[in-house]
Amino acid sequence: MSHSNSSVFTNPSTFILQGIPGLDAAHVWISIPFSVIYAIAILGNFTILFIVKMESSLHEPMYYFLCMLAVTDLVLTTSAVPKMLIIFWFKFREIDFNDCLIQMFFIHCFTLIESGIIAAMALDRYVAICHPLRYSTILTHCLMAKIGLAVVLRSGVLILPYPFLVRQWPYCRTNVVSEPYCVHIAVVKLACADTHVNSYYGLAVLFCAVGLDVIFIAISYMQIIRAIFRLSTKDVRLKTFLTCGSHICSIVIFYIPSLFSSLMYRFGQNFPMHVHVLIGSLYLLVPPMLNPIIYGVRTKQIRDRLLHLFTHK
Repeated sequence: MSHSNSSVFTNPSTFILQGIPGLDAAHVWISIPFSVIYAIAILGNFTILFIVKMESSLHEPMYYFLCMLAVTDLVLTTSAVPKMLIIFWFKFREIDFNDCLIQMFFIHCFTLIESGIIAAMALDRYVAICHPLRYSTILTHCLMAKIGLAVVLRSGVLILPYPFLVRQWPYCRTNVVSEPYCVHIAVVKLACADTHVNSYYGLAVLFCAVGLDVIFIAISYMQIIRAIFRLSTKDVRLKTFLTCGSHICSIVIFYIPSLFSSLMYRFGQNFPMHVHVLIGSLYLLVPPMLNPIIYGVRTKQIRDRLLHLFTHK
């Protein structure tokens, strides 16, 4: 805590996480919805993993991708929310410098992994609708393992420079991070150096990874819509399109908060800081909570198995 005001230092031993600036008095109240959302996310994603593991009829590519998404959501939300709750409840704001870098890596890495998995699920929907007779021969277990490995390696390689870039800068005046968790852009703002390379690299990662994922998803759905309009009747077209409903919901709840957060950090200087933080927290909280609910409600096999667990005597 001794460095938190006006000392000059190169690498601080700790950072001070401010929580939600301007809303310190309401931290305990804010922690209530945060903790409820976190509990729902943990319970929901573990339930998805359990049901898919126990139900042999769900051992298909779509559900394997759903399991990847559930694991990603568990890691993403757990990398940030417990520390946030400690700040809200106990006002323990310190985080070790190296722990901050580790948290930063996990948050950004698994955000990219989630983007990659959502893009892979678009491939699954494309093959299922456009090439239904070849579905099992195209999306083999080997191909799925390669896709999963490629998504993880891509994210790890792209995000690995983040902590090294942050570590090389000198820090002065303050070590107070105006967030309840360590994210790249918030920590870099504290550096006493020209950090344009960090900004350029962050934008490059955003456009080259997330941007390409969005383009791939858009192309996949263009092909899906073309295939749907070739179907014979309106009812068949609607029924086929509804099989994409859960995936479309995942796209919306993941990319929209992430896009707003990125744009506000770079161009929304006129917004209050607590608005920045709350919107930035949405993509760490909302997708992990809603994804298992969406797939549980909209996927008949998962819904039936879940009802069976509660009604079976």
